[in-house]
Amino acid sequence: MRRIIRCGCARLPSLPSDLTRTEPPAPLERLRELTPARVALGRSGASLPTKALLEFTLDHARARDAVHAAFDAEGLLQGLADLGLEAEPVSSLAPGRNDYLARPDLGRKLDAESKAGLARHRSSAGAVSIVVGDGLSPAAVNAHAIELLRRLLPLLAEDAIAVGPAVVATGARVALGDEIGDVLGARMTAMLIGERPGLSAADSLGVYLTYAPAIGTTDEKRNCVSNIHRAGLGYEEAAARICWLIREGLIRELTGVALKDESGVRAGQATIAN
Repeated sequence: MRRIIRCGCARLPSLPSDLTRTEPPAPLERLRELTPARVALGRSGASLPTKALLEFTLDHARARDAVHAAFDAEGLLQGLADLGLEAEPVSSLAPGRNDYLARPDLGRKLDAESKAGLARHRSSAGAVSIVVGDGLSPAAVNAHAIELLRRLLPLLAEDAIAVGPAVVATGARVALGDEIGDVLGARMTAMLIGERPGLSAADSLGVYLTYAPAIGTTDEKRNCVSNIHRAGLGYEEAAARICWLIREGLIRELTGVALKDESGVRAGQATIAN
């Protein structure tokens, strides 16, 4: 008689108990209300619900579009002029957008013509030079740079901080501000630049502050106020933080890891004292 031995590995895999459920449990649904991150998306069978998949695809397309969006340098120059700032257009060594993305090093250096043009403004440099660069999201700069400066400039004026000629930089990486500040002779640069687009925000603006800018400055010597967009850090709060960091950076003669953002702490203490 043939003996049959049943093997456990031949059993069919167990399936989820409920293949029809598409909505997350209630506690996870509440978590979704607190963050734009992709959590508690639900499922349809063993996959994502169609709605979640389509939203992911749309946000991915928006991020790609933001990287390749046209940089409105002319509009920014006009916007700066409307705010009372003289502005100079400059370009990095990156001859085009594809070169900029493939060669980050080219975005950190001025071309010869731009460098010569900036040198003529050296005598009029203020304590702070404002640089507006396209970065990895020109869409963010087009949307938010002028509105942020509209809130920031009056705060700097209240603190008697002189602002020199502004610069609008095409093909810019963060470190391009170091050479710009060095050529202008500025004590500090405030670099407004488009941040790398993500799936939660494709138009996020960052502001990098560097005291004593010079070629070769490393990132630990900068302060950054980031995530400035309509669903993130608002213009008023961002301007208050930036102004505080600029003022304290000029007083202490440093930026970076040695300068902690205590703007909220000081504001809270002042409120309690009053």
